[in-house]
Amino acid sequence: MKYLGDVHVAILAGGLGTRLASVLPGQQKVIAKVKKRPFLEYILEQLDQAGFKNVVICTGYLGDQVIKAFGDKYKGLYLRYSKEQSPLGTAGAIVNALSYLKSENVLIINGDSFCECNLQSFYEFHLKKEANASIILTAVSDTSRYGKVYVDESDQIVGFEEKGKSREPGLINGGIYLINRSFIEEIPEGKAISIEKEVFPNWIGKGFYGYKGKHDFIDIGTPETYAQAELFFSRFKL
Repeated sequence: MKYLGDVHVAILAGGLGTRLASVLPGQQKVIAKVKKRPFLEYILEQLDQAGFKNVVICTGYLGDQVIKAFGDKYKGLYLRYSKEQSPLGTAGAIVNALSYLKSENVLIINGDSFCECNLQSFYEFHLKKEANASIILTAVSDTSRYGKVYVDESDQIVGFEEKGKSREPGLINGGIYLINRSFIEEIPEGKAISIEKEVFPNWIGKGFYGYKGKHDFIDIGTPETYAQAELFFSRFKL
């Protein structure tokens, strides 16, 4: 069994949260309370239980709120913060944090979504495939809100479908990635870049894999899904 404590983690927590402004005015969405706990705490708990040690939280909009909420340690996790001075997008934020991310493979997690999954199994899948990048994929009955991800029989990612294209069942991006550090180094510095829209499509055919499963998933990007989060987390021991 590979040791997850050697893998550094980056959590993307700099989003503007525009759609949530009506219910969370003046608050960074990753610290929105769910069952009286900041949403981000559930992600940190998941990482701690899996055995990770080093976490970098990528902050931007209202980032000081995140630092104040968690400080430099959460249980067995050592927390650092990578601050962006202007919005850099999901890929730009990862590049901005690269000086803190020393491991050969880096775990990347969206800070406004939660995917219930076995991170140890995901890491072993990534290594077995000798992947340069891997995404946790989860099956849903309606992909229209998220967009769809297509994989072939060997689990290589072969295509992405934009949000709103179809309401069919399929696989969606679960917001958790393992990426070889050398791949991250190829992303241009200091530019606002979306990893989902601008980077991932260019990695198709370059050792890019999807780890499939019926993982329970929620994001808190809208008032409707935020309202569902309390019931969602009542099912887990976190």
